[in-house]
Amino acid sequence: MTHPFALVAGAGAGLGQCLVRTFYDSGYHAVGLNRSVPDGAAETTQALDLTDASATANVLSELLRAHGAPRLVVHNTAKLLISDFENTSNADFEAAWRSMVLSAVNLARGVLPGMVAAGGGTFIVSGATASLRGGRNFAAFASAKAGLRTLTQSLAREYGPKGIHVVHVILDGIVDTAASRALHTLDPARMMQPEDIAKAYLALADQPGSTWTHELDLRPMGEAF
Repeated sequence: MTHPFALVAGAGAGLGQCLVRTFYDSGYHAVGLNRSVPDGAAETTQALDLTDASATANVLSELLRAHGAPRLVVHNTAKLLISDFENTSNADFEAAWRSMVLSAVNLARGVLPGMVAAGGGTFIVSGATASLRGGRNFAAFASAKAGLRTLTQSLAREYGPKGIHVVHVILDGIVDTAASRALHTLDPARMMQPEDIAKAYLALADQPGSTWTHELDLRPMGEAF
């Protein structure tokens, strides 16, 4: 039996690699894409700068030829920048936009037409608290995340009638990863567990067409909102 193809863009150490593993364990042929390949992930993940339109088009074309159109795609790239506005350069704003918005444009352009031709699929975008509101010292990050959210809305309205379930997921909390533990002093019990996020993504991919969720917010128990 042929396994359905799943693609995770932004498959870094932490949530991205957890998504690849969870999708694989759930019966998908899962492939990760990331700017650099995390340790131990060479068999499932390949290096790709998703802000490079030409390179992204070439890699996605090769993957679709090899595995067919994906049934499940996740855009999970992010560039966290915490800086006061006066010390946030135009280059910082552009880098945040390229990392989160342009990468999604390049990914969607490379996979959505093939998914439509193959009869449908699910395209999930990982958002954040900053998708909804801009916090102090988060001007570059929040403006890019907000742009990514509205891009996802536009894709949902255009491709939903063509059979593509486009979903924006607001991760309203700190994801429990090695990097976040190094940055925060928050008790891991108050963090979002990557395995639980991955299960929620799988549930979205399994939704029947009569009851699609376009936007889902996830947060740990006790998180203020």
